[in-house]
Amino acid sequence: MKAIVYRGPKNVAVEEVPDATIQAPTDAVIRITTTNICGSDLHMYEGRTSVEEGKVLGHENMGVVEAVGDGVDRIKVGDRVSVPFNIACGSCRNCTEGWTSFCLRANPTEGMDGAAYGYANMGPYDGGQAEYLRVPWADFNLLHLPEGSEHENDFTMLSDIFPTGWHGVELSGFQVGDRVAVFGGGPVGLMAAHSAMIRGASEVFVVDKETDRLALAEKYGATPIDFSAGDPVEQLMQATGGRGVDRGVEAVGYQAHDSDGEEHPELVLDNLVQVVRATGGIGVVGVYMPEDPGAGSDLAKEGRIPWQFGTFFTKGQSMGTGQAPVKRYNRQLRDLIIDGKANPGWITSHELGLDQAVEGYQHFDDRDKGWTKVLLHPGS
Repeated sequence: MKAIVYRGPKNVAVEEVPDATIQAPTDAVIRITTTNICGSDLHMYEGRTSVEEGKVLGHENMGVVEAVGDGVDRIKVGDRVSVPFNIACGSCRNCTEGWTSFCLRANPTEGMDGAAYGYANMGPYDGGQAEYLRVPWADFNLLHLPEGSEHENDFTMLSDIFPTGWHGVELSGFQVGDRVAVFGGGPVGLMAAHSAMIRGASEVFVVDKETDRLALAEKYGATPIDFSAGDPVEQLMQATGGRGVDRGVEAVGYQAHDSDGEEHPELVLDNLVQVVRATGGIGVVGVYMPEDPGAGSDLAKEGRIPWQFGTFFTKGQSMGTGQAPVKRYNRQLRDLIIDGKANPGWITSHELGLDQAVEGYQHFDDRDKGWTKVLLHPGS
């Protein structure tokens, strides 16, 4: 089968790889109909992770079940399904408590709880930027979707970015009527803004400098804040009459840049501490790494990021972090899409065949204007 394979920094290739097969009785094999390039894939693409060469990439996947193991009885051949990026056993302590993003059994990598498809340090699993994908523990992990092709671009966001954006709002301690600032207008940040609006925020701000992202944020009903035009903290404090916001979502991660393009991993955390009111909350779903050899400082290379913890403590703020447990949210979000109350597919900018993935990675990584979310259709 054809798949997207990592071959080194800024180098991915479409290659023939062994077919996905049933390896355990609880497996299923999915024929991929849509798989997305995620912003977190770019950390690997840019050589800022320990991902091994030859890894098949892709953790945002959906498709149709082609085969099931003898131990699978809920999922049937022909089912249309969404594949959460978390690979979870369903029976360990964390899974039974709803924290499928921290499964204790799926990832043999020492010191890592939680597994995913096609990602550095997240286990030996191939990704779904391919024609087919093996899904372990299929009965537990897969989400049924309505038959046919309706809502394809909406449903493909259920594997990661829509639940992750929702999770960022949840981690912030959001309550109906809160004013929310989302830092990062990429796909996850836009989904956080969409989620906050759906959940009843009184006002949502999205901070970024890319005009196409800010335009999408406004389309979702948020107020865009262009940090290339001035200090975002000052802009947000002025927009809120000096009160600040109730909740903040960090959707940028450890490769945060200022308006001049200089990297500062602490930048967004510091901005959020300043702009969130005393006793307010912050949800962090931007990716941070235990180690970052490509960082600009010795501390950051060790995963140590100095930030304004003293102010955070003094203001009595709270913070939640970590990868989203997709299964906690994806059924409800699916139904919001079906009922017309959620439209995550709006962020789609490009739909490409698998053989165009190299071009898609290049444009998306370069932040070329208009390349806001790239979907790949292996069967096209």
